[in-house]
Amino acid sequence: MPPLLRYPTVDELSARAAALVARHPRDARLRRVGTSRAGTPMWLLSVGHGSRQALVVAGPHANEPVGGATVLRLAERALADPRLTEGADATWNLLLCLDPDGSRRNEGWLPGPYTLGRYIRNFFRPGFLEQPEWLPDGAAGAALPETRALLGLQDELRPFLQCSLHGVDIGGGFVELTHDLPGFDRRLAHIAARLGIPRELGAYDALYWPGLGPAVYRIPPPRRAGLAAAITEAAVESTWFHPYRHGTVTAVVEAPMWGVTAVADDSPPVDRDAVLRAVSRTLRHDTDLLRYLLTRIRPYLATVPDAARLLAPVDDYLLVCPGLADAWDPDTGDSPAHPLPPLSTAHLVALRISGRRLALRTAGLLHQLVRAAGRDPAGALPELDRLIDQWCADYRDGCGARWIPVARQAEYQARVVLAAFDLAGRRARACSGSGEPVPMQRD
Repeated sequence: MPPLLRYPTVDELSARAAALVARHPRDARLRRVGTSRAGTPMWLLSVGHGSRQALVVAGPHANEPVGGATVLRLAERALADPRLTEGADATWNLLLCLDPDGSRRNEGWLPGPYTLGRYIRNFFRPGFLEQPEWLPDGAAGAALPETRALLGLQDELRPFLQCSLHGVDIGGGFVELTHDLPGFDRRLAHIAARLGIPRELGAYDALYWPGLGPAVYRIPPPRRAGLAAAITEAAVESTWFHPYRHGTVTAVVEAPMWGVTAVADDSPPVDRDAVLRAVSRTLRHDTDLLRYLLTRIRPYLATVPDAARLLAPVDDYLLVCPGLADAWDPDTGDSPAHPLPPLSTAHLVALRISGRRLALRTAGLLHQLVRAAGRDPAGALPELDRLIDQWCADYRDGCGARWIPVARQAEYQARVVLAAFDLAGRRARACSGSGEPVPMQRD
């Protein structure tokens, strides 16, 4: 099977997996493990017959399609190298796409050409409460069928390793772990250097989390939190932690689409507070612009099919942006009660990228809403086009964002998963060999 040079669609993923099983009927199997809200089958591709289970989840976020290409690559590797199956007494369980409905909404940009403007104008990611990895009401209260399918797999397989495959649209690669895997940061550095992938040394997602080495972060135990904390700190109930009681190591593997070299700059910033003030001021300004545009657009959306699904993430972003601006501003948010951690140049670059990302995603969703209405009585579309072009140019020219080919993204992510597989396997064997039980409670 030729390597993928572009992102696969949901249908292409299942077709390629079925073709792979047809070529390897003894060692590969495909089964339906759930059905999405829109009735799309959720497929699990399993390779090998070992007693130790690895679970790899692709497509947890609708706008992050690299995981689909990665799981196909991992399946081919596992079929070609018996050390990954018989030699490790392992079975690879590859969930092709956790959010197939949301992923379909991104298929307008998947074939390419891969430009930031095309990506943003076709971007979709559901509101927080419709993202299947999160458990706002705990596992027992999981409402989405996609979430229930994943929880069922976790409890059935009790994997020694779970990898959740994510994609960073702008920035660098990094990994978040529920357990320390000594030596993982060195392997990550080697993989990133070989493939020319910048490592994100100050990831916004992990701003308040402990580090386990450069570009490797420890996911803290979950706690109950409101929407703003869930989006900004993510230390909430999730399917990342659900299998912890089985001794599962979860690795969230982030691979960048457009790389930014400066996210790997761990030097001290020249003027931390000035940069933070500028980032906060820009985010407030952008949020005010977008709120004004939404106010103009909203009266004409009553007839837009499924407008609520596009408006939900818009409302989420506009809700959290002012709080983020205040939290990052040294004049309002860097308080003794909730201080910012020590910040390197990489952290400041990541914050700048993140603030603009929220604005761009909101503008892209508003652009789609106006197009879906079929008319633009508010005259918002030219203004949205201007903002999107301007903000994309800032990423390209101001941050140096450069496209990373799909094949290289998937190769990077696959190698990182294989490194986690090796180290988590050693950890599980060490726990078993010592006679000590694998921990069944949170640290």
